Amino acid sequence: MPELPEVETIARSLREGTAEQPSILNCQIERVKLFWQRTLAEPAPTKLSHLIKGRKITDVGRRGKFLMICLGEVTLQIHLRMSGDLLIRMGDFPPDKHDRLILWLRNASGETLQLVFNDPRKFGRVWATSDPQRVLSALGPEPLDAALTPTIFYESLIRRKRLLKPLLLDQTFLAGLGNIYTDEVLHLAKLHPLRRSDSLKEDEAERLLAAIRSVLTEGIARNGASIDWVYRGGEFQNHFRVYGRAGQPCPECGTPITRIVVGQRGTHVCERCQPYFG
Repeated sequence: MPELPEVETIARSLREGTAEQPSILNCQIERVKLFWQRTLAEPAPTKLSHLIKGRKITDVGRRGKFLMICLGEVTLQIHLRMSGDLLIRMGDFPPDKHDRLILWLRNASGETLQLVFNDPRKFGRVWATSDPQRVLSALGPEPLDAALTPTIFYESLIRRKRLLKPLLLDQTFLAGLGNIYTDEVLHLAKLHPLRRSDSLKEDEAERLLAAIRSVLTEGIARNGASIDWVYRGGEFQNHFRVYGRAGQPCPECGTPITRIVVGQRGTHVCERCQPYFG
């Protein structure tokens, strides 16, 4: 599942364009085709084309793991879930097997583009709504938001009284972290994933927040991690500290990385750098 750096990378490529594809900003939606009705969470499939056809894309952003495509008074919110991806195809092509939604766009140069939501496992969802906050209201703060101060973060940790890893994965606590980046963060912060959040001292909480921001910033700079066949272009997987490295030496102390299960999630930890005091 893509996490904050992967979603941010996709949003940036759609907004700014790349060497391979143009930006979709100011493109007008000319045609809409939904191939898998359950992909669309809102509105009813019969209303989608009427709601967004003819609108221009004014911005592309991200909130947590949601992609946000602004169409003036309407916003497309896309959650990629396990295997979803957003692709740009230049020209007019027949749909691929796993295409669930296609928007035909026309840019200022008169070129036709396809914005394609491709999702082999069919878990991804799309909302077209005039009230995006209704979908996003349960999300916790953005980890890179300067308004999330160390003091606020510390108070939130001790109030929750939960194991660190499941808490960091909880999108209502903090938006954007998933299994990969949580393992990387906890190793950098030298905290065991089974530590209780209310056992952290204030300096440990500050260290954890700094590690979250450091790992996410590096992940974004490296265009995320490409560890699944559906994601392309990232290189952060070449710089993992612990994730997926069970049995390999810890980059800090050389102790073999251990794989344990926390909250039914495979978890990678250095038992020396991240001692457990349970």
